[in-house]
Amino acid sequence: MSRWKAAGIHLSISIAIGLIVGALLFGVWYPPPFFHAAGADQLVLLLVSVDIVLGPLLTLVVFKSGKRGLKFDLTLIAVVQSVALVYGLSVVLRSRPAFLVAVVDRFSLISAADIDAADLAQGSKPEFRRLSWTGPVTVGAQLPPPGKARTKIMFSSLKGKDVDAMPQYYVDYSAVSADLLTRAKPVSALKIRDADTRNMLDEAVRNSGLAAERLVWVPITALKANMIMLLDAQNGNPVQAVAVNPWPN
Repeated sequence: MSRWKAAGIHLSISIAIGLIVGALLFGVWYPPPFFHAAGADQLVLLLVSVDIVLGPLLTLVVFKSGKRGLKFDLTLIAVVQSVALVYGLSVVLRSRPAFLVAVVDRFSLISAADIDAADLAQGSKPEFRRLSWTGPVTVGAQLPPPGKARTKIMFSSLKGKDVDAMPQYYVDYSAVSADLLTRAKPVSALKIRDADTRNMLDEAVRNSGLAAERLVWVPITALKANMIMLLDAQNGNPVQAVAVNPWPN
């Protein structure tokens, strides 16, 4: 067997594994439109470079039919590639969106890594004490009454950890939807400059089955990109998250 054929076989196996991982990423752990907003595209680039490029390339370099120690070299490559893949997947899983939290005038996309285990254990309801594996769960967050607890949250927010990452203050979305709706804006208030984004928004409105006049929006803040959530103006129910930046430069 030539080194090119060996590398080709290795590449085929790597691509098959990459497709399985990609299906999990796009279809389960980071459902659209949260893939880019949560930073998964950069994680996928890392996985692809390790799984699909590095392994077959090393096989191409070291493979020589009949070479002494070839089996050891190929085993070592497979081990290194597997360890790198497992590590990359662990980073992907820790960064997966777990909650979409409505708080004050927006939604926050919270990843599994954003929530401390101690805070998760204090979730106000059983469903708030576990991290979703199939996309973010939509919830609300309410600040406690003025006092020590609220002051603690205020100081914690200065360090980057706000109430949206504290499941002990989570509530059902219906408990905050009316307040959120009072701060929502009409779709016509969005300042969209390019045609592609406008077409994306128009398609989302059509797919909603509601008239544009019945839709309002609030921002979604996330790690890598901000988006909007379309809401039904009559009841505040989420309609669709759309990858439109509410604050274009």
